Amino acid sequence: MHEGSPPPNEQPPGTRWAPRPGAARGRHAAAVVAVLLPASFAAWLIMQAAGGGSGEGKAAPTLLPPPGSSEEDSQASDGRPSGDGGEATRPPGPERKPLAGRTVVIDPGHNPRNRDHAAEINRTVGIGTSRKACDTTGTATESGYAEAEFTLDLARRVRNGLERQGATVKLTHDGGRAWGPCVDARAKAGNEAGADAAVSLHADGAPARERGFHVILPESVDEGAADTRAIAGPSRVLGRELVAAFRESTDERPARYIGDGKGLDTRGDLGGLNLSRVPKVFLECGNMRNAEDAKRLTDSEWRDRAARGVAEGVAEFLEGRPKS
Repeated sequence: MHEGSPPPNEQPPGTRWAPRPGAARGRHAAAVVAVLLPASFAAWLIMQAAGGGSGEGKAAPTLLPPPGSSEEDSQASDGRPSGDGGEATRPPGPERKPLAGRTVVIDPGHNPRNRDHAAEINRTVGIGTSRKACDTTGTATESGYAEAEFTLDLARRVRNGLERQGATVKLTHDGGRAWGPCVDARAKAGNEAGADAAVSLHADGAPARERGFHVILPESVDEGAADTRAIAGPSRVLGRELVAAFRESTDERPARYIGDGKGLDTRGDLGGLNLSRVPKVFLECGNMRNAEDAKRLTDSEWRDRAARGVAEGVAEFLEGRPKS
């Protein structure tokens, strides 16, 4: 709930794999060698006994190699690569980091401790066009799983995914604050970091019959301290990438009770967007009041998929934009 809202090698059992082409021929050859080798060696001993001495002036006997040996084995044993090109010993290349040099700010909506600091979070702050409460407690599922707990957990997972791709990721808070930060400070965090993108994570508290996720985009606003004209367009691109990636990763459908029915809603009354100077969106990951959505939101494996969807959406957005 956003600001201002109410609170392959293993053989399967029973399966017989067909032998590789030539495998039977190889086993037959090995059997022949096993029979011939002792006979050859015995014959050589008889010749030695008959001829005596060290065999000077005689051709040295040619012994068959032991079964299973090969030229490739001898090359491998002395440390030189076997096969064509020595791929086994070639050092691996550097891991690709497509988001190196990029900065992303992730804002975990609300704070699990806000409920204990009513006076602090109820004081008003400027949101550019007007004033609103510093923050709210957020919503929760019927079982009591708080939105603030969900967003903090998801934000950490998103951070891990983006950092693996090379991005520098900053959270507006990481569970160490007693309350807040206020909505104006959350917007400023992205500005001060010079972020290439910012995403505020939430979950909605809509009527129980409604379900699905949606992304909130900043309206183009130029009023008071609010000026989103430069970021409204890029934020819409970011939002579209998030909708596509989140839907694919989670199999969650876009909400039909809000926005355009395709997962996008545009608003000009949110301080977290109005005061942003970098491309930014809110992601409402589902409706905590809906039983089906709540089942997903409370599932750790689903949150992994949700985090992957967020990270992939942000990555798609950044890879399509020049570095600042």
